[in-house]
Amino acid sequence: MPHSSFWLQATDGTSLYVNQWLPAQAPRAVLMLAHGMAEHSARYARFADFLNLHGIGLFGHDQRGHGQTAQHGLLGHYADHHGWHKVVGDLACLNHHIRQQFPRTPILLFGHSMGSYIGMAYLMQHSCSLQGAILSGSNYQASPLKYLAARSIARLESLRLGRRGRSRLLNWLTFGRFNQACQPRHSAFDWLSRDAAEVQRYLDDPLCGFLCTNQLWLDLLGGLLQISQVEQLAQIDPQLPLLVTGGQCDPVSQGRRLQELAEALRLAGAQQVSLHVYEQARHELLNEINRQQVSEDLLAWIELALQHPRCH
Repeated sequence: MPHSSFWLQATDGTSLYVNQWLPAQAPRAVLMLAHGMAEHSARYARFADFLNLHGIGLFGHDQRGHGQTAQHGLLGHYADHHGWHKVVGDLACLNHHIRQQFPRTPILLFGHSMGSYIGMAYLMQHSCSLQGAILSGSNYQASPLKYLAARSIARLESLRLGRRGRSRLLNWLTFGRFNQACQPRHSAFDWLSRDAAEVQRYLDDPLCGFLCTNQLWLDLLGGLLQISQVEQLAQIDPQLPLLVTGGQCDPVSQGRRLQELAEALRLAGAQQVSLHVYEQARHELLNEINRQQVSEDLLAWIELALQHPRCH
């Protein structure tokens, strides 16, 4: 399937590396990707090929501090200042680029894990730019206490190691604990998928699995505090079709917090929220052993979302 890449200039002049996969004919819809922490957009090529077969394009930028974009910055680091604001704004830049290329084509958002959090912040400002949004491998904490406590630790680690320092303590408190839920364990990233070959590909990828900087953690935790407030979620267009999806055995959400996210969105006024939790599945649905079924289910939801009239 036709694949190409290009550099997209963000509003502050930062160069963002973008992968695009387009079907042979003009796409009938485009999916805009926001990938997760310590990974990159090229990992979604298989899903992009599946979408292309059904007439849907995919555009995915390597977020700041990730993938090829890190060539123009620092791996694992958004920015020294205002990092959260910048990564949310980058999605707006990508959406604008897609709209210029395909002015009448519906655009949907696929945000995975960290990308789902950035995606929710984007939805609060730009819901009308989209036909629908998929939040994969996400999470929700109604109480801010855990995020506040984590941010306090991140601040202390930033004082101890510097903004660009990398804290093994923060890494253990997150990813280390995630992996403890997996039995038996064969690697530090078994929590990503039940497919050992997919986990090995992640381990072998030099652009995956790195430690992020203390400043990135501060930026991310500040963003999580923002999007966990129902009054903030209420800024999302209530008519926007939303899909919350993930694995029952994903330690990020423990399954139940996907339900809590869907309920929070509904409480905030969202009227078209769907929830799909896969039994036994872990964090990366598109790399799980049931990924074909996941892809088909996502396509079916996209087809339904495309039926709803939207403002653009």
